[in-house]
Amino acid sequence: MGSGRWAVFITFALNGLVVGSWAPRMPAVAEQIGANPGQLGLALLGASVGMIAAASMTGRWCARFGARALVAVSALATVVVLPLMATVGSPLELGLVLVLLGVSVGMLDVAMNVAAVTVVRRTERPLMPVFHAGFSFGALAGSMGAAFAAGHGIALLGHFLGVSVLTIVVTAAVIRFVPREEPANAEGAHDVTDRRMLRRPVLWLLGMVALCSAIVEGASGDWSALFAVRERGMGEAAAAVTFSVFCVAMGLVRLFGEQAERRWGADRMLVGGALVAGLGLLATAIIPSSAVAYVGFALAGAGLAFAFPVALNLAGAVGRRGDGTGGERELGFVTTIAYSGFLIGPPMIGGVAQLTNLEVAIGFAGIIAALIAPVALAAAASRRREDEAAAREPAVTTL
Repeated sequence: MGSGRWAVFITFALNGLVVGSWAPRMPAVAEQIGANPGQLGLALLGASVGMIAAASMTGRWCARFGARALVAVSALATVVVLPLMATVGSPLELGLVLVLLGVSVGMLDVAMNVAAVTVVRRTERPLMPVFHAGFSFGALAGSMGAAFAAGHGIALLGHFLGVSVLTIVVTAAVIRFVPREEPANAEGAHDVTDRRMLRRPVLWLLGMVALCSAIVEGASGDWSALFAVRERGMGEAAAAVTFSVFCVAMGLVRLFGEQAERRWGADRMLVGGALVAGLGLLATAIIPSSAVAYVGFALAGAGLAFAFPVALNLAGAVGRRGDGTGGERELGFVTTIAYSGFLIGPPMIGGVAQLTNLEVAIGFAGIIAALIAPVALAAAASRRREDEAAAREPAVTTL
C-alpha cells in the first residue's frame, strides 16, 4: 500500500500545483482582456460555480466507475482547459473557461479524496491531513512557479502549457498506483442512498465544519494582504507574506495530522483547531501590530489545518458499507456544501468590511472559525446517535 499512499499524496500535490499556478496570474489575464476589478470578480465566480457543480456529481461517478478513473479523466480535462485561459479575449470568455477549470479541478478534488479515504481504510492510519498537506505544498510550489514566470516575462500560454505537460507526465506516472475500490453494483439503490443522505444530520453538520473552514480560508486569501496594508500600514510586499504564512503553517501542521489524530482523536482536533484559529484572527483584528498580524494568520492556518481533511474523512466513514466500501456519495455531498463557502465567503466578508472596516471583517472571520468547535461537537453527538441506532437495529429485527 506504500505506492498507493505516495500516489495519492502526489495527486493532492498536483491538484494544489494547478490551483496555485493560475490564480497568481490573474493580473496578467485581467490586463490581457482589459477587465476592471468588478468584471474580474464576476468572472472568478465561475471557478467556484464549476467546483460546486462537479462536487455534487463526482461522488456518484466515483461510486459507479471508481476514483482512479475519475482522477485520470479530471487530470486530462485540466490539461486541456488550463491553456485556454491564456487565449481568452473578454471577461465572459474568462468566466466560461473558469467554469470548466472549476469543474475539472473540483472533480479531481473529490476523486482524490475518495482515493485517500480508501488508503486510510486499508492502512488503518489517519493519513487524511497528511494528504492535504500535499495539496498545501503543491499550491505553494504553483504560486512560486507563477511568480517566477511573471517575474521573468514568461507568457501566459507558455506557463500554462508547461503546467499542463507536467500534469500529464506526473499523472501518467502515478495513475496505476492510485487505489481503486470495486464500483457499486446496486444501481437501483442510488436514489434511495441520495434521499437518505439528505435526512442525515451528521452529514449536514460535517458539511458545516468544512463550510466554515472554506469561508475563513477564502477570507484569509482574499483579504489578508489588503488588511495588512490598510489597517496595519505594511508595504505591499510585506503584506503579501501574510497569506504565505497562513499557507505554510497549514501545510506544516497537516504533516503531523496522523500523530495528532492518534493522540487526541478527530473531534478534539476539530474543536482545538477551531479555537486556535478563532483566537488568532480575533487577536489580529484587535491588536494593532504588524507582528501580531503575522502570528495571527499563522495561528489561523495551523488551527484550520485539520478541519477540511478530517470532516471529509468522517464523511467517508459514516457512509461506509458493511463490506468496507462506500462513502463516495457522502464525501461528495459534504464537499459540495464546503465549496459553497468559497462562493459566499468573499462577498460576505467584503460586505462586513464595507459596512464597518477590515478589522471587524477579520474578527468576524475569527468568529466563524470558532463556530467550527460547537458544530464539530454536534456532529460527534449525531454520529454516536447513529451508531447507537445501528447497534439496536439487529435486536429489533430478530424479534
